[in-house]
Amino acid sequence: MREQQPTDHLYERSFEPKLDVHEKPKLSQWALLSSQHLFAMFGATVLVPFLTGLPVSAALIASGIGTLLYIWITKGQIPAYLGSSFAFILPITIALGANTLGEVLTALFFSGVLYVVIGTIIKFSGTDWLIRMLPPIVVGPVIMVIGLGLAPVAVDMAMYTDSGNQEGYSLTYIAIAVITLLITVAASVFLKGVLGLIPILIGIIGGYITAMLFGVVDFTQIRETGWFILPDVHIPLLSYEPSINIGLFIVMLPIVFVTVSEHIGHQVVINKIVGRDFFKKPGLHRSLIGDGAATMFASAIGGPPTTTYGENIGVLAITRVFSIWVIGGAAVFAVMLGFVGKFTALVQSIPTPVMGGVSILLFGIIAASGLRLLIDAQVDLDNKRNLVIASVILVVGIGKAHLDFTIGNIPFNLEGMALAALAGIILNAVLPKEEALNE
Repeated sequence: MREQQPTDHLYERSFEPKLDVHEKPKLSQWALLSSQHLFAMFGATVLVPFLTGLPVSAALIASGIGTLLYIWITKGQIPAYLGSSFAFILPITIALGANTLGEVLTALFFSGVLYVVIGTIIKFSGTDWLIRMLPPIVVGPVIMVIGLGLAPVAVDMAMYTDSGNQEGYSLTYIAIAVITLLITVAASVFLKGVLGLIPILIGIIGGYITAMLFGVVDFTQIRETGWFILPDVHIPLLSYEPSINIGLFIVMLPIVFVTVSEHIGHQVVINKIVGRDFFKKPGLHRSLIGDGAATMFASAIGGPPTTTYGENIGVLAITRVFSIWVIGGAAVFAVMLGFVGKFTALVQSIPTPVMGGVSILLFGIIAASGLRLLIDAQVDLDNKRNLVIASVILVVGIGKAHLDFTIGNIPFNLEGMALAALAGIILNAVLPKEEALNE
């Protein structure tokens, strides 16, 4: 008989799980159950290194090891899977164009450190200060900026043979991207159950087959790459030299506050699905520190920062399998894939219009989720204060405003989402509440 666990009244579940958090699956079912989580995270996790130019194998290993670190730090009590974070795509892409790999990865490493710092502060002071600094009126528009700021990247990949320079306008690419998009949309709308949770993966597979029919897939690297290889990771002091760039810190670190807010939102959903208050035990601070440790590890091997994945939370809800052993199994599978040369070569052979078609929907969903946050929080945009904050964040972020200056010999550069987030935080802090205006 399953041991009853204490649960907060806000997180009472209406059904019994098939496997609870600490229960092990039968050996015959373990691989299948873990594979569902692997498929759910796969499409989005490999898309991030594809867009940023970081190694796919490093992203997979960072996802797997990062999830195992998270499980360890949270004492094996929270069934969450960590994958590549979309919030950092644009900053990484821009940063790599003007800075060394060592500078970018060092800045990302300290993003993970900031997670740990925030988690430690929350342990001793609670979350009120964070909620005051990042209310929905700030977080919602910033999330919209993340999606809309990436929109030109998706459209360029769908239209041009050289998407980085907008050269080589191609109707063939557009056709592949449109077909990929339609497959992804159909999978998202019409498929149910576990298949309904992996529309991105289904779209990539369908788009890849379409690209093969159009003759734009290059199989050379797949043929020439061995089955098992050492993964493409960047070890500090061996393949890159860590270097502190204060300007990059200012660009990367504000993004952490947005992803922390997203993290808390994911935890609320997991609490409700599993039927336990993980904010109390093992504590929100442990969850944030676990996420931060995973991001630190990811940047140390040349992978993108990690975050808890909504796709995998959806798998929990549908399967009612909350076992931490199943999550850990998926993490082990992800690490193993990082050592399969044919697999990483296959991912790298995916034509850009395929990723462009998938990204049109995915980036749009990110933007729409910011709008949904405003609606769910019942933010009143008739309130002039709220309207001002949202308007400034959206225009500064989407307009790619930037602030360049030098203090001493240290260059500073704030642009796009980082500047928008900072502007929102400052406006929220200094603008008087409506009640104060009416006094």
